[in-house]
Amino acid sequence: MALRVAVVGGGPAGASAAETLAKAGIETYLIERKLDNVKPCGGAIPLCMVAEFDLPENIIDRKVRKMKMISPSNVEVNIGSTLKDDEYIGMCRREILDGFLRDRAIASGAKLINGTVHKLEIPSGNGAYTLHYADHSDGSLEGSAQTLQVDLVVGADGANSRVAKAIDAGDYRYAIAFQERISLPDDKMAYYEDLAEMYVGDDVSTDFYAWVFPKYNHVAVGTGTMSPNKADIKKLQAGIRARAAKRLRGGKIIRVEAHPIPEHPRPRRVVGRVALVGDAAGTVTKSSGEGIYFAAKSARMCAETIVEFSDGGRRIPTEADLKVYLKRWDKMYGITYKVLDILQSVFYRSDATREAFVEMCADMDVQKLTFDSYLYKTVVPANPLTQLKITAKTIGSLIRGNALAP
Repeated sequence: MALRVAVVGGGPAGASAAETLAKAGIETYLIERKLDNVKPCGGAIPLCMVAEFDLPENIIDRKVRKMKMISPSNVEVNIGSTLKDDEYIGMCRREILDGFLRDRAIASGAKLINGTVHKLEIPSGNGAYTLHYADHSDGSLEGSAQTLQVDLVVGADGANSRVAKAIDAGDYRYAIAFQERISLPDDKMAYYEDLAEMYVGDDVSTDFYAWVFPKYNHVAVGTGTMSPNKADIKKLQAGIRARAAKRLRGGKIIRVEAHPIPEHPRPRRVVGRVALVGDAAGTVTKSSGEGIYFAAKSARMCAETIVEFSDGGRRIPTEADLKVYLKRWDKMYGITYKVLDILQSVFYRSDATREAFVEMCADMDVQKLTFDSYLYKTVVPANPLTQLKITAKTIGSLIRGNALAP
């Protein structure tokens, strides 16, 4: 029998899974509700993703080679001098990136369904999974009620995943990312040509950082917080607007966006013949709040596992087979998540620790280590001497910032 797979969600995770499955000749359905989805997102992608996912130049709006880290007391540290000429952080608009990846999945043979999945019916035993969805291909918002039967489901439907709810995957804490896209006068936009800014401080984000990231013809100005309270989010956004006021003068808001971002993996990411990937699984990193690369990568690894254990679509993989994807994922990235988790708990505790963090970012060894681990997605092992030096500097910065007090 031929394997049938439904991938729910058409963002970087869903599109990457669907492409890998379809390329292997597996009957693949890619279900996406909003084909013009504009996800609020910093939109930064690491260099390794450009090569690994074969992304063309034209979907990258800006190549950021300089960053400013700005402390609570507005001490600015310039980062980027350790980058080689061909190294950069890519800045994308999600509607462009997602559309490209989705089109490539369709070109590889995935069947696109413009629909909203309302219910996933779990079979008893080895039967088929039934997806109940509203088909929007007629252009209507309510759509027409349809069903689809498949052997296996990949949930790539984001932080509010209906697939995760259907398999009782468990909850996770999530942050809210809020951003405004602001069109700037030419002289102000020129300043952000290849520069991104990250601001830290209780006034702009009590849990993470706030950002000004350059895009195609505007900047994305936003903040992340664990608070679901709208008044808190408004206050923090006013804080970043105030801190960056001089550089944003004369700007016009062209779009306002907000979205939940998972804070840690869900308790259960594979149940039966259903696997979660990307935000639905909770693959966003702590500290940096980065998710695009990890979403696409987790989905590709999941799909590769399906191809492998289905013998190219000739048999139906079991729950144990699908869990191999998780074992491989945790082995490859578990340490990265742990390190970033520790960094967040140490440095984002108070404005004193944030001052220490920014001071530490001025160090070239720290910069190189940070950029290498971001660009190439490995927790880069520095040589022991450098590691020792960085540890000493970290402790020194924390002591000077009086940040080691409990």
